[in-house]
Amino acid sequence: MKLSRSFFTQPSLIVAKKLLGKYIVRKIGKKTLIGKIVETEAYPGPYDRASHAYRGRRTARTEVEWKEGGYVYIYLVYGMYWQLNITTGKKDYPECVLIRALEPRFSNSLELKHKKPHESFANIRDKNSRWISDAKLANGPGKLCNYLKLDKSFYGEDVTKSTRLWLTEGDRISKKYIAHGSRINIDYAGTHYASRPWRFWIRHNPSVSR
Repeated sequence: MKLSRSFFTQPSLIVAKKLLGKYIVRKIGKKTLIGKIVETEAYPGPYDRASHAYRGRRTARTEVEWKEGGYVYIYLVYGMYWQLNITTGKKDYPECVLIRALEPRFSNSLELKHKKPHESFANIRDKNSRWISDAKLANGPGKLCNYLKLDKSFYGEDVTKSTRLWLTEGDRISKKYIAHGSRINIDYAGTHYASRPWRFWIRHNPSVSR
């Protein structure tokens, strides 16, 4: 079932945790790419020095952040790596969640039914002895966008209505398997905000970026 608007209009710190175990679906013609979300980061609004909307900064680049939850905020870093964010919360309050890592999934194996939600599907073979998952294929925000074939054309995409990119229900992850820690590569925000435990991931999953 596709995630609805009401899911994304919750605060980013709630959505970031609830997204773990959910699936991203990317449709490209007749091809479908699927990934299980295993790592996220929350950027909870103008008071967060790491947010692009810090102190209410509103530019052409960040305009989509001011929409209600459920829209794609995608941007380029280092001139070469796309970063996929989904807006959260209410309209006119800019916050979002960065999708940091996915576990690529393929549903053609009966072995999938015998794994627990927190366990990795990396290095499992299907009945034809083919690898059905690669733990390192999307274990970082740039690699994730490359895997899903995302670019600037997705800026502002409404994932609650899109026919080429959406999120669905997935595995229920028990709280004991959810880890949290500081966000990555945001030293510019200063120690107070860089150290906030606003990164979330599934414990022991090899597709987590670190």
